[in-house]
Amino acid sequence: MELLDELPLFLLILIRIACFFITVPIFMTRTIPATFKIGLAFFMAVIVSISTEQSAPLAFSAAYLVLVGKEAVVGLGLGFIASILFYAIQLAGTFIDLQSGFAMGAMFDPQSGTNANLTGRFKNVLATLFLFSTDGHHLLIQGVLESYRWIRVDALVPALLDGRISILLLETFKSSFMIAFLLAAPIVFTLFLVDLVLGIIGKTSPQINLMVVGFSVKIGMYYLVLLVALPSFFLVLHRLFAQMFDALSQMIRMMGASL
Repeated sequence: MELLDELPLFLLILIRIACFFITVPIFMTRTIPATFKIGLAFFMAVIVSISTEQSAPLAFSAAYLVLVGKEAVVGLGLGFIASILFYAIQLAGTFIDLQSGFAMGAMFDPQSGTNANLTGRFKNVLATLFLFSTDGHHLLIQGVLESYRWIRVDALVPALLDGRISILLLETFKSSFMIAFLLAAPIVFTLFLVDLVLGIIGKTSPQINLMVVGFSVKIGMYYLVLLVALPSFFLVLHRLFAQMFDALSQMIRMMGASL
């Protein structure tokens, strides 16, 4: 009977963790078996439920459904903050492929189940490997577990209604767009100069077949700049991950402070 009394609390905890997992790209990838992801979420929910104290026993009611929606929104919000960096990298790859001509070669991404551009897919793999190599996945899991210390399961979060969370999400989205532009700028600017030079050559030497020569030159410059800019890409990643974890912590504290 005591276990049944704890079931409503356990389900609320599980909902937040599950919504977080289905939002973050490194956890929602199809390459990880669904049974493993479900088992991990269940195991984390058990740990949190053991250490979580509730002010009063919860019961299945209309008020409980409101708490279910709140937990889903909290989990999705935390997951959005944690995943927006990967979407920014994907967007940067889209900018690059549109300029380089690789946009026509979009490939199927087995992780997300959608078509992904080549450059964005490549840089996302590098970002994922960098995150795992720096134990960033542990910090993400620690972050969602830490949220239970700040955001009570059995209480509403006024910050979800007063607009502060929306402002934080918009600011994060705006900064991610700027990040995407800055990541793509070196290659896009170089390819723009290549197009400019090829245009001048086409005017001065119309006998040259620019359709053949130009595409080969653009591909060569694309790989050259990509290789040269790769070390700086990891430096930028280190800074971006720090900003991501800071935004995640800020969101958790903002929600918790409003209780």
